[in-house]
This record gives sequence, structure tokens and C-alpha cells, in this order.
Amino acid sequence: MKHKDTDKLVKIFIYVAMIALAVSIIIPVAWVFLASIKENKEFYENPWAFPNGFHIQNFIDAFQEAKMGEYLLNSVIVTILALAILLVVALPAAYVLSRFKFKGSGLINGLVKAGLFINISYIAVPIFLMLLDWDTILKTFMMDGFFFE
Repeated sequence: MKHKDTDKLVKIFIYVAMIALAVSIIIPVAWVFLASIKENKEFYENPWAFPNGFHIQNFIDAFQEAKMGEYLLNSVIVTILALAILLVVALPAAYVLSRFKFKGSGLINGLVKAGLFINISYIAVPIFLMLLDWDTILKTFMMDGFFFE
């Protein structure tokens, strides 16, 4: 085979793989959306059928009864605060680590790169559990009577 034929086969394989990946993502998202605009009876009768109409009451119920608007606002506030803290702390640190060479900079760079391999789900659950019991942690690590009586 010529070099051009090999390149064409590689491109075809990449396009087929990307189309398959896109379809594997789009179909579940589309099914969830279609299920969300069905009435409950319609969904339980046949979850794979297309909806008879656009039932918007599910979205209204989610925002009123399940407090999704409040949760969305909380998520936006937490994201904005986390981004602000990240910009204040990470930008200067990244600048210093990339521009200046000092004793231990290689170690710090290596630790930062190694930290990128840690999946966030391994960290999120312990932090969540720790924050649930915040009072006990403060009482354990702080002097009794200083913050608490």
C-alpha cells in the first residue's frame, strides 16, 4: 500500500471512531431529554417511544417542588467563589513555577503533575465527609474553649 492509502484508512478509522463516540453520547442525552418532556403515564407505558407532546410541567415541578433553582444558584455561587480563589492562588503560583528556577522547583512541578493523575472522585467523597463533621474537626484540632465553650 502506498503512503496516501494508509493515511486515508487512518482518517476513515478516526472519523468512524469519532462518529461512534458522538452517537454513544448523543443518544442517552436525547433519550433523557425526551423522557423529561413526557407525562409520567406516557413514560411508564413506553419509555422508548417518542412523546405525544411537549409536557413542560416536569420542568416547573423540578424548579418549584424540588428546589432546583435554589440548587442551581448555590452551584453558581460556589463555582464563582472557587474560580476567584483559584485565580488568586493558582495564577501567581503557576507563573513563579514556570518562570523561576529555585531549589525544589523541580519537585514541586513533579508533584503538581502527579496530582493531575488523581481522579477527582477519589478526593471529593473524603472532603465531603470531612465537611459534614466540621464541628468535630474544629474541636479536635483547635483548643477547647478558644472557639467553643
